[in-house]
Amino acid sequence: MSLRRRWFIAFGSLSFLGVLFAVQAQEATQGPALFSKQSRVKDTGELTRTGARKTAVVAAIERVKGAVVNIHSERSVAQNPSDRYSIPAAPKAMNGMGTGIIIDSRGFIVTNQHVVEDVTALRIRLVDGTTYSAVIIARNPELDLALIKIDPSGPLPVMPIGTAHDLMIGETVITIGNAFGYEHTASVGIVSATKRDVSLNQEMSYKSLIQTDACINPGNSGGPLINVHGDLVGVNVAIRAGAQGIGFAIPVDHMVKAVGEMLRKRRRTAAYDGFACRDLLQSTNDGFVRNVVIDRIDSSSPAEAAGLRNGDVIVQVGDVKVGSGIDVERGLLDARPGDSVSLVVRRKDQEKHVQLPIADLVWQKLGVQLATVRSDAVSRANRQLHGGLEVTSISSTGPAARAGLRKGDILVGLHSWETVSVDNVTYVLNHRDLASFNPVPFFILRDGQIQRGQVAVLP
Repeated sequence: MSLRRRWFIAFGSLSFLGVLFAVQAQEATQGPALFSKQSRVKDTGELTRTGARKTAVVAAIERVKGAVVNIHSERSVAQNPSDRYSIPAAPKAMNGMGTGIIIDSRGFIVTNQHVVEDVTALRIRLVDGTTYSAVIIARNPELDLALIKIDPSGPLPVMPIGTAHDLMIGETVITIGNAFGYEHTASVGIVSATKRDVSLNQEMSYKSLIQTDACINPGNSGGPLINVHGDLVGVNVAIRAGAQGIGFAIPVDHMVKAVGEMLRKRRRTAAYDGFACRDLLQSTNDGFVRNVVIDRIDSSSPAEAAGLRNGDVIVQVGDVKVGSGIDVERGLLDARPGDSVSLVVRRKDQEKHVQLPIADLVWQKLGVQLATVRSDAVSRANRQLHGGLEVTSISSTGPAARAGLRKGDILVGLHSWETVSVDNVTYVLNHRDLASFNPVPFFILRDGQIQRGQVAVLP
């Protein structure tokens, strides 16, 4: 019989039947001396004094368990009629399960994209049993990662971030997750291999995964793989069907970069700070140490005005201690144009405190302020248009003024996108391919006529 390779993503089946096992306690028959009360008290006391039972694994789980959440999802699945003449049945509700990792105390959670794909509802259960509804904030299908958000009643514990760069074959690792619906299940194993490329099917493949024999089961997807210090080293993602002890996790370093970009896009829709940073891992006698280094400073930007420089190591942003690029985005997440955020940076072994002003992205890049206008004010000139943005203020030396825009013009399009809201404009200004179509074609409504021009957006 031919062998077929099969893979399962650890999210598992959408519904399952629980099997309950009842175990009846029995009286010990070995004799009173072995199980006497005096003997048990003595043994317990010795273990308490020596701490022999509280191993590094126990301590690691205690450190992070509050930052692990159980995910319960609902999705609608279409039911095919039994024959062509049957009335199509109503979609069937299916339940799913997964695990998530809290990366910000305000309720931002990382999980796998396949855990939240096509769901109609998400419920998050914390370690204390509290349940919240969640919404999907951002996705990265290529890495199979997603960012979701709950609104907790108070600050939540955050997962400590480590690195997968110094993982050793045979090193002890621990998984925690919603295995088959058994919430906060912990399992211990070793790193079996690193940099594994795995193909689930023609549509889904993974690069450079961590392989482990720690138990990863359906429901573990999106949960943490941690080391004995309790530092996150991977995000559990898949198992090899039909095999024992073959599971895979996305290296945490890939997750840090992807989630940092997700938070950055969410934060910088309108706010502008003018710098970019990257995570830099440096080898030491105790393994790799992660620093976050400023990699780029835009000219005439808030970052330049604050005195930041390329190569500065970011130590703290607001009240957030920086251990990874995610922390920089967390510290700036709530900053809005007009705010000022305190930063601590290290430069040549000296710490410097600076105030980073947050600018309006549209003003900084284009030199205009925009306000929404009634859609009918635009549709009278062109029925195909759905709205626009009036130029309410303009910098005489900014890109928009140099391109010929005036106060009172109504911006109806940038490049190939309509500009119905300021978010449409910031989407273009933040577009990853902006350099390829800059100067950017624009379309304005002036004196009842559509006019076209080009504006050179500042970097």
